[in-house]
Amino acid sequence: MKQITQLGATVEEAISLALQQLNTTRDQVEVEVLQEGKKGFLGFGARKAEVRVTVNEVYSEPIVEAQSPVEVIQQEQDQSVGTEELLEVESEKESPIDIAKEYIQNIAIEMGIDDLSIDGKVQGKNILFKLESEKAALLIGKRGATLNALQQLTQLVVNKSTKSFLMVKLDVENYRERRQIALEQLAERMADKAIRTGKKVSLEPMPSYERKVIHNALANRIDIETYSEGTEPNRHLVIEPVK
Repeated sequence: MKQITQLGATVEEAISLALQQLNTTRDQVEVEVLQEGKKGFLGFGARKAEVRVTVNEVYSEPIVEAQSPVEVIQQEQDQSVGTEELLEVESEKESPIDIAKEYIQNIAIEMGIDDLSIDGKVQGKNILFKLESEKAALLIGKRGATLNALQQLTQLVVNKSTKSFLMVKLDVENYRERRQIALEQLAERMADKAIRTGKKVSLEPMPSYERKVIHNALANRIDIETYSEGTEPNRHLVIEPVK
């Protein structure tokens, strides 16, 4: 179990420095405030805040080396003009599902994934794609970052080829369902922590739909309230006890 003691001008600064050293995020650790910071008067009596930060291994997730996927996603964004030109020709003879499958397959190949299988189906205004590969972790990335980016880009590609708006959803080996369960468990655990400590708890930045999962999971609790702070992509959810 990883644990460090860290000093900072304030408690929040000490926690932030500790998270950087541990290479982890706020929701994966337990924080014990050993000493509150104090500014003092005219430089006298000042003291730094001190915290003990412990990584909670139960909730830690394996860190996947996602440098290649990130580079691929960035390259795709940089080359969006070329993609649009290609779609103008291909969209006349291919369905949105075919276009999306081809696009995803090309990205996967660039990521070094050559065994990807894709099952796609249309449900109203939604197109659902289930992906399978021996390198599923590479497709998902840390906390779904790569999968989310690929989903967003695929949606842009699909909607360039159709007159009506379609919502694209990508899933790899039921990751979305597993992630939702993990978020709901995290919500209850962090809410209990907020009540136990009497202090608000800030979670790590999340996409809007993941923040919504947290909101919904805690909607029936009357001892806490949840709200979002910050701006994208660093917007995060706060759980605060009701006093």
